[in-house]
Amino acid sequence: MNQSSQKSFPVTWDQFHRDSRALAWRLNGEGPFEAVVAIARGGLVPAAIVARELNIRKVESVAIKSYDHKNQGHIKVLKPMAQEILDIAKTGGKVLIVDDLVDTGATARVVRDMLPGAHFATVYAKPKGREMVDTFITEVSQDTWIFFPWDLDVAYVAPISGGTD
Repeated sequence: MNQSSQKSFPVTWDQFHRDSRALAWRLNGEGPFEAVVAIARGGLVPAAIVARELNIRKVESVAIKSYDHKNQGHIKVLKPMAQEILDIAKTGGKVLIVDDLVDTGATARVVRDMLPGAHFATVYAKPKGREMVDTFITEVSQDTWIFFPWDLDVAYVAPISGGTD
């Protein structure tokens, strides 16, 4: 599917902050968590907000590349998570994985294989990947492209009807 046939869902910094805090509220009853793992790069911002709200001091990241600015491609682990986090999970500690979005679930599967017992949370979820996450805030259709605030700049947008007035 090309991007022109997709729906567009731009998210502002304020909205993303509110949605990330809502995720923390939802997760509050699931903890306490000993550590949070952000899936870089998209999961870094919501993981920081969730870690603050839930008072989680051990914050780790795992870097996975599966997207360019338009398409999903081959999954590549660029930075594995620290052994300390894997050890927490092995000894029965609760680890939280946070990402901005689950789309097809391909990235989530890779991280779930690394930490099979972890609680997986995303701010947004699409139908194809939804089964991979335990907690999310907003579901969007599979044909929706989410524009996150770090990908946007303030600019004029033409009216939906195509008019210029």
